[in-house]
Formats: sequence, structure tokens, C-alpha cells
Amino acid sequence: MIRAVTRFARRRPAVVLVIWLVIAAAGFTVGNGVFARMTTSVGAIAGSESQQGAQALGDAKLAPPVINAVISGGPATDPAFRTKVSAALTELRSIDGVLAVTDPFGPQAPVATDGAAVLVNVELAHQGDVLADKVRTQLTGIDGTTAVVSGGPLTDREFNDQATSDTRRAEIVSAPLLLLLLLLVFMSLIAAGLPLLIALVGVGGTFSTLLVMSFFTDVSIYSIQVTTMLAIGLGVDYALLMVSRFREERALTEDAEEALVRASERAGRTIVFSGLTIAVSLASLVVFADPFLRSIGVAGAAVVLIDMLAAITLLPALLQLLRNRIKPARARKERGRSFATVARGVQKMPVLTLLVVLVGLLVAGLSATNLRLDTSNPRSLPADSATRQLTEELREHFPALAGPSAITIVARTSADDPDLAEFRQRAAAVPGVSVVNPGRSGGGLAVLQATPKNPTSDPDTAQAVRDIRDLDAPFTVQVTGDAARLVDYQQELRDRLPIAGGIVLLATFVLLLAFTRSVLIPLKAVLTNLLSLFAALGVVVWVFQEGHLVGLLGGERLDGIDLTVPVVVAAIAFGLSTDYEVFVLSRIRERRFAGAAPDQAVREGLQRSGGIVTAAALLLAVTFAGFMTGGFAPIKEVGLGLVLAVLIDAVIVRMLLVPATMAILGRAAWWAPRFLGGRPQVPSAPEAGDAQPELTVTAQG
Repeated sequence: MIRAVTRFARRRPAVVLVIWLVIAAAGFTVGNGVFARMTTSVGAIAGSESQQGAQALGDAKLAPPVINAVISGGPATDPAFRTKVSAALTELRSIDGVLAVTDPFGPQAPVATDGAAVLVNVELAHQGDVLADKVRTQLTGIDGTTAVVSGGPLTDREFNDQATSDTRRAEIVSAPLLLLLLLLVFMSLIAAGLPLLIALVGVGGTFSTLLVMSFFTDVSIYSIQVTTMLAIGLGVDYALLMVSRFREERALTEDAEEALVRASERAGRTIVFSGLTIAVSLASLVVFADPFLRSIGVAGAAVVLIDMLAAITLLPALLQLLRNRIKPARARKERGRSFATVARGVQKMPVLTLLVVLVGLLVAGLSATNLRLDTSNPRSLPADSATRQLTEELREHFPALAGPSAITIVARTSADDPDLAEFRQRAAAVPGVSVVNPGRSGGGLAVLQATPKNPTSDPDTAQAVRDIRDLDAPFTVQVTGDAARLVDYQQELRDRLPIAGGIVLLATFVLLLAFTRSVLIPLKAVLTNLLSLFAALGVVVWVFQEGHLVGLLGGERLDGIDLTVPVVVAAIAFGLSTDYEVFVLSRIRERRFAGAAPDQAVREGLQRSGGIVTAAALLLAVTFAGFMTGGFAPIKEVGLGLVLAVLIDAVIVRMLLVPATMAILGRAAWWAPRFLGGRPQVPSAPEAGDAQPELTVTAQG
């Protein structure tokens, strides 16, 4: 199948180029429409109690969009200040679509601790941008005052705009760095440009994929960043592998056509197995009920497959046209000596190497045991964002309102029900709750707002949610709000993570089993992948949650890690770890089935793949690091986690743990049970030209 696909690409390069040109053009024109269709909703579990409660509030019109403003510019008691603000609010109430505007000078209005500001809340009939802009213009246009305005559709737009700007900034930052590194790798502008072209096609495919998805399900604004990271990184990685293999084959034969045939088929096989493994890892996210994780899973898997197909079709077509303009690689003996030397040293003391690396990675991951999940909040945005500034203004002038988000209790009864008053007293007595105030009522619902004593991510707040839910009541009660949503999300992880993890582990094992025809090598790969992932997540927690060195990344210590980050990092990092495992094993396998002894096959395999794996990891790390230059904290967390996972896996796991474990296993590494056909047949001597025969399996005994 791979041979047929690559053969068609080589024989019909013009047709292949036109097809991919249309795909890329559609992605960067029509596909760009996805930015207007994305949602900021993250962590909403369909069918959960928090989601049902929020839906009930929406249906009863008890939770309309609200824009908040802190207005300063004079003492709140100053008659001139009060007159100007009151006049502006009177005009604001006359705008079509404005449901209600609070009186900042009324008896129920909150009073600023310093008396230097007032708080205005504006309820809207809908989330329309035009209406929101009118409200903001009216509030910020009061003469002699300063107004910080945010909330509702304004905050949603700010999250959306941040996602868009972060994506563009990352592309601007990473593209020239990638080109520079590729020039250093290939020492050829043409060869260096091919991986970037594949990455560009991948990005276009990403936009188109997400646009199509948006017509069937919600697409999170954060998915565009994560999938774009993957599109660029894997596009460069796969192209690097293919182009490098072509240059290597050109050094072995003067026939450029024959070199392209060998490179397309051998590197193509590796790319297909790698792409399928990563796609399966990401597709496992569809088992979760969170639209964000599902969009990452479906779109991510699709993007990986697009990059994979581009690498085995578009790239051979381009190489067919440019094959005589790309220089051969240096002589084999001059390349990869350092990797072979390291492997030889590890093979002399494999047990000690294994123990030292294991201890180091386990220590690096210790902080992961203290992982605390949190919801996205204003602190996730840059300090100069209006949403973030509004939070700071509230903290300065109205500190009582700047505390944790309320736990919202939705009771299906009337507000004057005596049983509701008694329930309110019992809810107020729950540990972790400071006060319970009545909220709005209507449509057969009564709302209570319980203020927690601790932040949303605190375990005591989560327990308070569970305790309120456990209270008996003669009416139906649903608990919602940020804290309740976090509790439901954590329960979703506990319920679905074993399923998703099982799918990934089983699929990875089966694909590597098919690739290597070995049982122990896939098992070893799964365990080492988990180890590098544990270490990467530990460092993410150490930096963002515990606050070590976070200032160097332009961030600040947070109460917890964004609730989606661990799952997203785990799915992508595990797939990428297997990606590098396949890169390395493909060359070890070639040498093993060319007749080399197990230890020699490992050394020669690392000598031939070490440079590619290291370069690929560095390029991928640069891509992920580009997204850390943005201002959105969850994407910084994902970026750091993936940078660490890639570097740990490529430098430490592949270069140290692989030769150590293979040395310990010896010939047993290639063992296969009888029901799989027994031990692979290994030729007794290398074949001419390092040809890679089709793998045959014969029964033993």
C-alpha cells in the first residue's frame, strides 16, 4: 500500500502538487472562517449536574450575559461624579438589548473600600458583539472618568482574540527559527524549505478540519493552538525524516531515481506507523464528554493524518522534481559517531545507566503527585487584558467581590418556600462555605449563591460542592458554577481516563508489535513513554503551580494547572514519544535484519537515527516553544509540557534508556510467542546495500 502510494506520487508529481495546492489554498481562505465559529467553553461535561444546572438557568433566563465595569475618576460621593455617571447610565438603559443596569449609588450597591470607584453591572438580552460594543463605548465615554469594562461577550471575544494572536505570534516566531535550524541540518535552502512547505500544508489542513467540525460540534478556541502546534511540528518532523533518508540513499547510489524509491518506501513505512500511533493517541480523547477534548481528539488525529499523507505523497512528488538539486549526505562513517559512542558506553554498564536515569526522571516528576486542577479564569490572560484588569480593579476597590466564584445552587421550587430557607441554613453550615445568599428566582427555580472560603481549585471547595449535593431536600437541587464544574470534570477524568489510557496503551502496543514483531520492545516503549510523560508533567506543576522560575516564561504562579492540560499533554506527548521510538527502532530493525548482532544493531541504529531524532526533537521543541511566547497561561502550560516531553524523550530516553534496556534484554528483545509465529528469522550476514527484506516470521520448534 505504501509502495503504491509513493509510486503514484513519484510518477504523477504534477497531479499531486495540484491536489495539495487546492487543499492548502482552501485552508488559508475558507478555513480561516473557523476563527469566527469557535467557543470559549472548556470543561463543560455534557449531562453532568453542573451542566444541567447551567442549562436550567439559561432556559429560565436567570443567567443573562453580564458586562461589568469599574468606573473611577473621583470620590463616589462627589456630586459632579455621580451626576455624570448617572446620566450615562440613563442613556445606557435606553439601548435596545440592554435588560437592566444596576444603580451604583443605590442602597444595595457595593461600596468601594477607598470610596474612589463604583461598580456597574449591565445585563444583556443576547451575546451579540454589536450590543456589547455599544455598552462598552457608553461606559468608557463618560467625561473625566476611567472605566475598565469586561465580562460576557467582551470576555469571550478577548479569549478568542488571544487565541488568534497567540497562534499568529507563534508562527511568526517559530518559522524563521525552524528555517535556520533546517539550514544548519541540510546546508541547503531547497532541502530546508521542503519541511516548512509540508508544515504549511498541515496548518491549512488544520483550519479546514476545524471549520468542518464546527458545523457538527463545538470547537474550542484553544484547539486551534494545539492542533496548529501539531501540524507544524509533525510536518517538519516527517519531512525531515524523508528528506534525510533521501540524501542518505543518494550517498549510496548515483541514481537519484533509485534513491528516491528507497527513501520513499523505507521512510514512508516509518512515517505511516508513527502517524497512526499518534493519531490513535489523540483519537482516544473522544471518549471524554468535554467538547474541547473531543475537538482536540478528532481534529488532532485528522491533522496528524494530513501531515502523514503529505509526507508520503507531496514530499515524494517534490523530491521527484528536485531530486538532482538536493545534495547527498556525507559519507556514513562521518555521521553519528557520537551517538554510537554513547550507546557503546551505555552498553558497558546498562544496569547502572538504567537506575540513574530512572531515579532522575522520577525525581523530576515528583511534583506531579501534587497536581491540582483549576478552571480557566482571568489570571489565565495577559496582565494588560481588560478581563484581567477588571479583576485587579475589583481586588483593589471591592475586595469582597474579588474572592472565589460562588457555588450556584439551583432549586426547583419557589423563592418563598420555607423548606428553601431551611436548606439555605444547612448549606451555610457546610464546612468550606462562608455564606449563602439568595439569588434570582423565576421560571419555577430559586437560586442560592454559596461563597466558598477557599479558591475554586482547593480540595476543601470541592468537598463543599459534594457536601451540598449530599444534602437532603424535598425539591430537586442542582449545584453548578466553576467549582461544581471542576468537580464534575475530575469525576469525568476518573471515569474515562482508564478507558482512554487503555485504548492508547493497547493500540501503541499492537502497532509497535506489528512494526517490530517483538513483544518486549513495545512493552518497553510503553513504560519509558509513561516515565518521560511523568517527568514532564512534574516540571510543569513545579513551574506553574509551585511558582519556580515561572517569571522566566512571562507568567506567574497559579492556584492550579488548567483542567485540560494534563490530558492534552499526555495524549500528544505519548504519541510523540512513540514517534521517536519508531524513528529509532526502524534503523535498529534494519541493522538487526541485515544480520547485525543485537548490541551492534543498536549502536548502528542509533548512529544512523540519533542525528535525525535529535534534530526532529529540537525542531519540534522550537515549534512548541513558539506557543509559549503567547499570553494565555494554559497554552504556555501545554507548550512547556510538550517541550519537556519531547526533549526528555529524544535526548534521555532514546539515547540512554533504549541502549540500556536493549543491552539488558539482549536477543530476548526480539522474542515473539509461538501464537504470533515465533521468533523472527534473522539473516546471518548483511545484505548488499543494506537492503531491508520483507519481515518473515517462522514457527519455532
